[in-house]
Amino acid sequence: MALAEYYGKPLSDGVVALYWQGLQDLDIAAVESAIGRHMCNPDTGQFMPKVADLRRMIGGRTTDAAAVAWSKVDRAVRCVGPYRSVAFDDPLIHAVVTDMGGWVLLTGKSEEDWPFVAREFENRYRGYAMRSERPAYPPVLIGIQQADAERRGFKPEAPTLIGDAGAARLVLAGGSAAGVLRITHEATAA
Repeated sequence: MALAEYYGKPLSDGVVALYWQGLQDLDIAAVESAIGRHMCNPDTGQFMPKVADLRRMIGGRTTDAAAVAWSKVDRAVRCVGPYRSVAFDDPLIHAVVTDMGGWVLLTGKSEEDWPFVAREFENRYRGYAMRSERPAYPPVLIGIQQADAERRGFKPEAPTLIGDAGAARLVLAGGSAAGVLRITHEATAA
């Protein structure tokens, strides 16, 4: 209410409800911080912020998040490679890499194809982020060593954690192979 008063914009009960609906999943301290940053922003601070403005101040644009996610993937491909399994600190990375064929397939792309791979990754990531979609994802992106160990009945090595280790452990704990799309062919009844 103070923010609306500051901008000289009266709020109806309906508009208050819309702000509540659009921001209720966020921490109140993060919203208050975003309001403060918006008010001080020389480009947009003269206007009453909409829900999307506050969310952008908190989490950035989907293009920003997709670029950050891609930089993690790019670095991991170059530093870890296809042999080790990995767990990123962002579950959407797992979902997108799985959609694109998995860790081993992604790491096998040529340097010539890499800009196209980056664009595809970022587009898929933005699609999930724009829809606030949190699809099921595998807890680990399986590398060649783990695939071979599992095929032979051996216990695989722990995955390499990429990004914030604590957040990557949460991604590991929250993933589910059961939730990933499965395709089953059934025989027709005669």
